[in-house]
Amino acid sequence: MTFVRSCFYLGLSGLLCTGTVTAEQPGFTTDVPSLQEEAIAAGIDHSYTGPWEFFVGGGAASLDCNGDRLPDLFLAGGSSAAGLFVNQSETGGALSFRQMEMDLEPEDLGKVLGAYPLDIDNDRHTDLVLLRLGRNIVLKGGPNCNFEKANRDFGFDGGRAWSTAMSATWEGENRFPTIAIGNYVDRSAPGTPFGTCEPNALLRPGAGETPDYSGVRMLEPGYCALSILFTDWNRSGKPDLRITNDRQYYRGGEEQLWDMRDGQAPRLYSSSQGWQRLTIWGMGIAETDFDADGLPEYALTSMGDTKLQKLDDEADENRPTYRDIAYEMGATAQRPYTGGDSKPSTGWHSQFADINNDTLTDLFIAKGNVQAMPDFAGFDPDNLLLGSFDGRFHEKGDAAGIALDTRGRGAIVEDFNMDGMLDLLVVNREHPASLFRNLGAKTDWGHRPLGNWVKIELDNGDINPAGVGSLISVRTGTRTQTRRLQVGGGHASGQAGFAHVGLGVSERATIRVQWPDGEWSHPYRVFANQHVRIVRGEADARYWYPVK
Repeated sequence: MTFVRSCFYLGLSGLLCTGTVTAEQPGFTTDVPSLQEEAIAAGIDHSYTGPWEFFVGGGAASLDCNGDRLPDLFLAGGSSAAGLFVNQSETGGALSFRQMEMDLEPEDLGKVLGAYPLDIDNDRHTDLVLLRLGRNIVLKGGPNCNFEKANRDFGFDGGRAWSTAMSATWEGENRFPTIAIGNYVDRSAPGTPFGTCEPNALLRPGAGETPDYSGVRMLEPGYCALSILFTDWNRSGKPDLRITNDRQYYRGGEEQLWDMRDGQAPRLYSSSQGWQRLTIWGMGIAETDFDADGLPEYALTSMGDTKLQKLDDEADENRPTYRDIAYEMGATAQRPYTGGDSKPSTGWHSQFADINNDTLTDLFIAKGNVQAMPDFAGFDPDNLLLGSFDGRFHEKGDAAGIALDTRGRGAIVEDFNMDGMLDLLVVNREHPASLFRNLGAKTDWGHRPLGNWVKIELDNGDINPAGVGSLISVRTGTRTQTRRLQVGGGHASGQAGFAHVGLGVSERATIRVQWPDGEWSHPYRVFANQHVRIVRGEADARYWYPVK
């Protein structure tokens, strides 16, 4: 038996502490969140459907499209129409969304595999890049969740490929972001599908006052990408491009890391530079930094097991030589943890977050059979791997309430009702999307809040206003946590908005920001359980209060 003491900051009322007794495995001494599924009740009845071209994909985008700072949702539909759902949830209450008609041609919302939010033109309205089977589309955001097709205005051709992944970053002094698109099987090649992967696309903006992506460089070879991420893996201040690939279709391929030197052609890191050959059914990338040393770790989902990579302690940190720590941290997630199916799992979207606000990193993985592959688990519930003070992950998906009989693909971990507790949306193949509200920790008398938290929004100025590429450092006592603001990773799913950091029992936190150009801010001292907005160059942080 374990006695767990939790405290919560109540503003002027002080600190409330409660204790619960739990029967957990040795080493696990933190709260398990209770996640209640309420998609249909919340107004989201949406499925990702389609034949074999839509076995992959099935993503979602989370963004604020109307300026109220509530996270709205755009869901890919595959052969069904994609949908935009505007958040109408009350603070701390039941989740509520309204589907909004989009003033677009019906064919533009068809064949959508995924979506990523990004303010491409720096107008402070978040745009959407739609990944499609065929031509990709840029939707320029406007007031009140209005979007218009901007391919022509942005010089964005969109290609004709089977696009499954995206990432973006600002390079050097560029006014607009560099965008990378990951492509999958070449459907037009003889002998499709085996050994016929499309090259990936790199779109660097042209000079000028408006976005121009008419110059496209193909990244060859391509090995059927399913997730890509710009990542500063060695603290150089220059993000490189990491790609995880599906070995189901390539011949002679591997995982890839491209050296992205400003103004130069990208070059693949080679074995002589320390890159070690790895072949997996790569489906999703997630990045975190467990010890806040600036050197990130990566979760790579696959069929069979999850890889959790850490830069080798004995190697030069400028050489991308990684070792797998999934087994020692209890994060392989190689088979279903409930339901009795002993066949290997199939992992898709991966995302690190502190879902129970205890200052420890947790890992969510969306799971689901590709379609009906007999050698892999049919009942394959999503994983919720909670970090613990014993330095390991512990599977709590069943206890949390997310072990459903669905086939997960993309996902969003986000606080949809702005109560400081992270909720969860999962896009499912040929099954309605799941939307879980975080009710807090279950007790004998109901539920109580989880630990303290802070949510942080950045304003970087006129160029890259959302501060993509920034590093947020949050210190409480002797513990430091970091969050890197990125566009990319996961599986066909991305989000923009507040960065969430759990604070445990701490009532205050000190925040510093390393802006995209490398400059550090001064420390901002803030209270717990607040939405904080940090504007570059301002002396004090601003507080934002959601409407009750």
